[in-house]
Amino acid sequence: MRPLFDPADFRLPPGIAHVCAGGETAALRAHDEALLHYVADKSRGMAGRDAQDANIEAARAAIGRLWGVDHGAIGFVSNVAEGMSILVESLDWRDGDSVAIDANEYPSVVAPIALRRDSAIALRQARGMEPDRLAACVDGGTRMIAVSYVSYLTGERVDLRALRRLADSVGALLVVDFTQASGYLPIEAALADFAFSACYKWMLGITGVAVAFWNRQRQPDWAPASAGWFSLASGSRGYDAVPALKPDAMRFTRGNPAHCPIYVLNSALSYLSRFDMRDVQRHVQTLTVALLDELAAAGIQAMTPHDPARHGASVCIASPRAQAVVDALRDRGVYAWGGQGRVRISFHGYNGMDDADRAANALRACL
Repeated sequence: MRPLFDPADFRLPPGIAHVCAGGETAALRAHDEALLHYVADKSRGMAGRDAQDANIEAARAAIGRLWGVDHGAIGFVSNVAEGMSILVESLDWRDGDSVAIDANEYPSVVAPIALRRDSAIALRQARGMEPDRLAACVDGGTRMIAVSYVSYLTGERVDLRALRRLADSVGALLVVDFTQASGYLPIEAALADFAFSACYKWMLGITGVAVAFWNRQRQPDWAPASAGWFSLASGSRGYDAVPALKPDAMRFTRGNPAHCPIYVLNSALSYLSRFDMRDVQRHVQTLTVALLDELAAAGIQAMTPHDPARHGASVCIASPRAQAVVDALRDRGVYAWGGQGRVRISFHGYNGMDDADRAANALRACL
């Protein structure tokens, strides 16, 4: 199976199987033009700032289309942890409140909750790999269910519709991190009350900007507990009364948005818009299933569920020598990702079956 994307569109090192999209994707060559466009606009005074504002709105509209929501529901933060921190500090927590998470949830989702000092929030941690394991952590005191749609650690994908029903059954918020999913999976952001995503993985952007989604239909009265100048409604001046906030999700953004990464993000979103996410999902999961089959045939156990309905674009293998294995893979021309006691192989549209076979052969040799 050939790549879905043209590999020539990317800065892929020659002779390398680049299978580490879960950490960093290869950059699009079109980003060169986006970066030059930004520095040119930055140098044009107020006309250049107007162009920067237009890029922000274009990116919001493109993400709205990608996530199936209106552009007003999309704002920007610098990273997922910042977005989660803004959300967590905005809530009126009460003693006895709890948050349901997976025990292996990504730190950016959990740390803003776990490190709060003004009230004790219980973390109810689900363990194991049963699809419905979070249900045992939810009761009348659950204030929030916080999940990654696809796990950074194992590659497992959760059932968001089931979690939406679970959250509604106890009146809890459903907060989702789409970082390991957006850019190759169809995203139903409206299932969440709030959602976030980094942009430098499958969305093909760079670091410095992340998406913040506010479901105004489900949470119409939400407001952050702190703000900056950009969070405020246009024309706000003076402090005799509390300044009004922006009416949409850009109230998440406290200061100047990260204009340069947003120019690059626009370039990336324009590229992704040429493809139906269902086709990208089908492509990458053909590769994940093929790799899982090859590993199973070699007696190598994966952490990732085999069923494509329960995983994303990554295959993860536990190993106490994870970093040494990743280094050995690199020496064999395979760029993988390590850390947290596992090796992760991640596919995107620029990969083909040759990459999956090469990764499988290299893993057999290195493990």
